[in-house]
Amino acid sequence: QVQLVESGGGLVQVGGSLRLSCTVSGRTFSVYDMGWFRQGPGKERECVASIHWTGTVTYYADSVKGRFTISRDNAEKTVYLQMNSLKPEDTAVYYCAGGGSGPDKSRYNDWGQGIQVTVSS
Repeated sequence: QVQLVESGGGLVQVGGSLRLSCTVSGRTFSVYDMGWFRQGPGKERECVASIHWTGTVTYYADSVKGRFTISRDNAEKTVYLQMNSLKPEDTAVYYCAGGGSGPDKSRYNDWGQGIQVTVSS
């Protein structure tokens, strides 16, 4: 059974930084494409970033380019989302997802439970 567990969320002030982590168990992580999604209040779930199993970044949303960085450590079976220069509009529940690539959430097979990120002004 595949499990994705997010950590690192919380409350941060505008302009601050957070690093989200997602650790995967139950499958071979080293050949598993991953992505980060978010869902703000009253909004659709949207893709923030995705990364190929080789480490090649395959997608960033325009709203986060230059501020967020997706990366992975295959030895640790973990994907990261470094979030800098955070804005109130980044407030959302963030989800990691596996088995897909790019912004289409229907391509992903597995999902974490989600973690709250709140940016206060």
